[in-house]
Amino acid sequence: MFDFFDWQDIIDIVVITIVVYNLLQLIVGTRAVQLVRGLLIIGVFAAAARIFDLRTLSWFLGKALGVLVVAIPIVFQPELRKMLEELGRGGGLWQRGKKAQARAESLSHEVARAISYLKGQKIGALIVLQRRTGLKDFWQTAIRLNADISQELLISIFWEGNPLHDGAVIIDREVIVAASCYLPLTENADLSRWMGTRHRAALGVTEVSDAISIVVSEERGEISLAINGHLSKNLKEAQIQKLLLHYFGGEEGESRSVLGRFREDARLS
Repeated sequence: MFDFFDWQDIIDIVVITIVVYNLLQLIVGTRAVQLVRGLLIIGVFAAAARIFDLRTLSWFLGKALGVLVVAIPIVFQPELRKMLEELGRGGGLWQRGKKAQARAESLSHEVARAISYLKGQKIGALIVLQRRTGLKDFWQTAIRLNADISQELLISIFWEGNPLHDGAVIIDREVIVAASCYLPLTENADLSRWMGTRHRAALGVTEVSDAISIVVSEERGEISLAINGHLSKNLKEAQIQKLLLHYFGGEEGESRSVLGRFREDARLS
């Protein structure tokens, strides 16, 4: 079967794959995505019309595609211009890694600054970072936000007197999914009775999922971290910043070593 392939064919396939991948990445999040879906649907109908020898439908779809060839560049002129500008600046696969890193740094700074402010003002807060295990059971009965992550929004949610402050915020990568989420309390009987409800909820959600919980204590103004049912207290802001950077960067492999160190701290605390 592979006798028909030579090294030029392999290069052709690789180059076309890279080109198609980068073109798809350029149109993600734009109106052009709907255009591609529409063209695929028309293509499926056109193929079916040819297979079943539906001449009228084939004629109609052929004329429609002819009109679309002229209409698409006019209607989607902004998107096409943006794609060409991205290509001109060297956008695509080569720049995507830098953009992802910059995005992760921006998000981690927003959350870290919010936590730092809440700590300084001794405002209680509970932020849960969703990972592979979905937390829909907890946020579907809460206040849905689906909002962009920002320092101001996080601070305002936990500000005393805000109706949403009594509960947890759940973040799923780049989105604040919901606020005022009520989480299961830990069943750890060895936990100090002086530990408040917020810390018990932070531990509880990590006992039933792989989520990461960050707690700001309103009594002591300290930051705690819960992972896999273990609590690490009085963390430095630099540690939280590093953890957030790994989380938003999607560096699961590297972040495991960081989480491991936190787990060891939790066992010793």
